[in-house]
Amino acid sequence: MSLAKQMRHRDKEMVPKILVQGMFALMFSSLALVAFAQWSGAPQQGVLVEAPVVQSLDIVMTGDRQGTYQVYDTNGALLATSTEDKAGFIGVLGRSIERERSVRSLPLDAPMQVVRRDNGHIAVLDGSTDSVYELIGYGADNVAAFANLLN
Repeated sequence: MSLAKQMRHRDKEMVPKILVQGMFALMFSSLALVAFAQWSGAPQQGVLVEAPVVQSLDIVMTGDRQGTYQVYDTNGALLATSTEDKAGFIGVLGRSIERERSVRSLPLDAPMQVVRRDNGHIAVLDGSTDSVYELIGYGADNVAAFANLLN
C-alpha cells in the first residue's frame, strides 16, 4: 500500500465513528434529562438559596483608572481603600461593578449595600443594576476585605 493511500485511510478514521455517536448520545440524553426536569416541575438542587440579611451597610465605591478604589459610607467617611493590606479585592469587585454600570449608562457613584446573611455569608447588593455578588469561594482574605466593613 502506498504512503498516500495509508494517509488517506488514516485521516478517515482519526476519530472512531462509535466515539462520535457516543458524544451525540451523551449530548441528547443530557438535553432530555434537563428538559424533563423543567417540564415535570422537579425542585432545583444545587441552587444557592439567599439567606435572610442580618446586618447591612450602605456604601459608595469610587475608583480611578489605576484600579485604586475607595469605599465610603453614605455620610462620606472613608471606610477602606483597595491599596490597604489584603484589600485588593475591593478594587477587583469595584471595577466589575463600574463596568456593569457603565455598560448600562448608570451613575457610577450610586450607593450599594454590603450585607451579612444569617448563614454568615457576605454579599454586595447593587440596587442600580439588580446585581447580587455573593462572596463565597473567593478566599478568606478577599471576603474579609468586605466583612471588615461591617465590623
